[in-house]
This record gives sequence, structure tokens and C-alpha cells, in this order.
Amino acid sequence: MNLNWMALAVPFFLFFMGLEYLVAKWQKKDYFRFNNSVANLNVGIAERLLDTFTVGLFYFFYEYIHRHYALFDLQPGVLGWVALFLATDFVWYWYHRLAHEINLFWSAHVVHHQSEDFNYTVSARITVFQALIRTGFWSILPLIGFPAEMITTLLILHGLYPFFIHTRTIGKLGWLEYILVTPSHHRVHHASNPEYLDKNYGDVLIIWDKLFGTFVEEKEEAVELVYGLTKPLESHSFLWQQFHFMMELFETVRRTPGFIPKIKVLFGRPDDIDPEIRDQLEKRFLSRSSVHATSRRFRGYVLGQLIGILTILFVFLLLEKQVSVYHQTLIALFILITLVNCGALLEQRQWVFYLEITRACFLILMAFPYLTNPLSVSLLLIITLLLWVYFSNLQNRYLRLVYGTVPAK
Repeated sequence: MNLNWMALAVPFFLFFMGLEYLVAKWQKKDYFRFNNSVANLNVGIAERLLDTFTVGLFYFFYEYIHRHYALFDLQPGVLGWVALFLATDFVWYWYHRLAHEINLFWSAHVVHHQSEDFNYTVSARITVFQALIRTGFWSILPLIGFPAEMITTLLILHGLYPFFIHTRTIGKLGWLEYILVTPSHHRVHHASNPEYLDKNYGDVLIIWDKLFGTFVEEKEEAVELVYGLTKPLESHSFLWQQFHFMMELFETVRRTPGFIPKIKVLFGRPDDIDPEIRDQLEKRFLSRSSVHATSRRFRGYVLGQLIGILTILFVFLLLEKQVSVYHQTLIALFILITLVNCGALLEQRQWVFYLEITRACFLILMAFPYLTNPLSVSLLLIITLLLWVYFSNLQNRYLRLVYGTVPAK
């Protein structure tokens, strides 16, 4: 059986998240909040799922550039790998810095900075939009002459290190602070305290920040670090987290007269976007719920969905080459709908019941090729009819069971 062993990354990272949680409890620190952790993992699940469909495209993109436009023909070797590592880390620094300084790039990267916690689950806050933009930056590597095989291999290893610097359980690391990006350095980067804004962009090496004047040391005696956006998002909606700044940017461009000024907005700084625009968009697209369910039953239900899609994702990735395109498509849509569903649950939305029905429909479509017995089809039709007749009653029962009451729409 041809298995995709990269799927083991899922339990690998989950293990260290669990370990960090236990260490934080041992240290008597409250570094994990339920809603934040679920929202963080939801973003990461979506990225890992969609990465399945894009990673091959990225590889062929690098290969095409290398084959047709490479300036040099660099071969694997000690010096070649060292040069590629330094080039990758250097390009990352500038991608990351510009992702904070240019609205168009920030609209994708902002998702990574929304969490008001700082732990290993935050490292999962990567979107497919970020991956697309980063690929554009890394296209310089095959143009220089590095083969696609080397680039892909190094990017996997290079992407592993940043996971371990998203933590508050590890203090300063002595002489390593002068060379590497450490948890201390990266805490500064994620902090929204004024003195720490737009600092420490490095991924593995901190030398780039020191060379280009963006390094700031974490001051242990200073005020406590505050994480998240300077204007907190205050929402766990999966869709709102992904698209809120894109909508803010689009609305700003729409209101700006003239073609050249519109382009300047796209490539301007995030600080120049009027914060009132988000408030206006929230009133239109993000109504708040008056219900705030926190019961063990509610958390257990959300956690059950999260564990379920993590399990499905792992099995899907492991057996991806044995799964038909039909089932790949349905499984991907099922996982994405479940992520939206989890966000809607955390937001206590009433329309979450419609998502539950949609998820059930996807399960039926997955099983449909195997429903060859007429009795099975008849039973399915009867269940559908009963659902239609008793829909309102079932919806209210579901909402009371999950939330304890029926929230406003």
C-alpha cells in the first residue's frame, strides 16, 4: 500500500501541543484557552488540508522556473545546502517583513496574529493564501539555480523550526539568543505592546533582524506582553478570521477615488486602514450572540468535532493516493464545512443547525456509491421526509441540547 508518511506530521505536532499544555499546567500557568485553541487548530487544519492539493503545484512551479530560467545550475552538496538555507532564511525575513508592511500581503498574514494566546496551537495559524504569497517570494530560489528537490526538502525542514518557538513555557536560551530566533524573540514578534510592534521577523536566524534594524529584545522586567492584534478581533468565526481584513481592504479601495490612489492603498501600510471600517463591516456581517455556552457538554461537543476532523484529516492524508477524486472532493468539503461549523458553535450561532444538515448530506453523498440496496435508498428518503416535516422542532431541540437555550439568529 502506497502511504503518504507526511501525514504523521499531524500526530507529531498534536503530541507537542499536548506536552506543552501539560508543562504549562505543571508551571501553574494559564497559557491555553479553549475557544482560542480550537480556533487556532481550525485554521491549521484547513491549511494542511488545502496544502494537499497545492504542494504538487508549488513543486512543479519551482521546477519549471529552474528548468527554463535558472541563472546557475547549483547541485546538492554541503556548500549548496548551506547556501540554500541562508538564502531561504533571508528571503523569509523579507517576505515576513513585507507581510507586515504591505496591506495586500498583510490580508493573508493577519490570520497568524489574531490569537490572544501564545502557544504551539498558534503556529497552526497559517492559511493557503500565505502559502501562495510565500511561494511567489521563494520563486527567487529556483531562479538563482537551486533545484526544486532541494527547495522542497529544505522548506519542509525550515518550516519545522518555527513551530517550537511559539511558546511561553521556555525562557531565554543563553548564547543561542545571539544567533537563533528563540521563543523569547518570537514572543516579542507576536506581542501587540507598542514597543514590540513590527519587530523580530526572522524565522530561524535572528541575524537578519540585527542587520536590518528590526531586532528588539524581550524585557523581562517590563509590563506583561499582550498578544493578538492591536485591535482585537474578538471573534472565533472561521470565515471572519480568514477574510475580515480582505474585506476591510476591499472596502477601503472601493471608497478611495482614482486608480493610482487605489493601488497605493493595496500596497500601503495596514496602519493606514481606518479601524472604523471593521466596526461597520462587523455590524453588517458579524452579529453577536447573547448566549455564551460554556458547559462541559458544549465543550465536549466542540472537542468531539475537532477530534473527529483531525482523525479524518490524518487518515485522508495517509491514504490520499488510494482515495478517488470523488471522495477526495467530498471529504475536503466535509472537513471545511466542519471547520465553519466549529467556528459557528464557538460564536453560538443559531444557523449552525443548517451546517449540521449540510455535513450529514456530505456523509450521505460519500456513502451513496455503496447504497445499491433499494431498501437503503427507501430508508434514506423516509429520513429526509421526516427531517423536512419536523425540521423546526429538531432545530430547537438541537440548539437547546448544545447551547442550553436557543440563541438569537
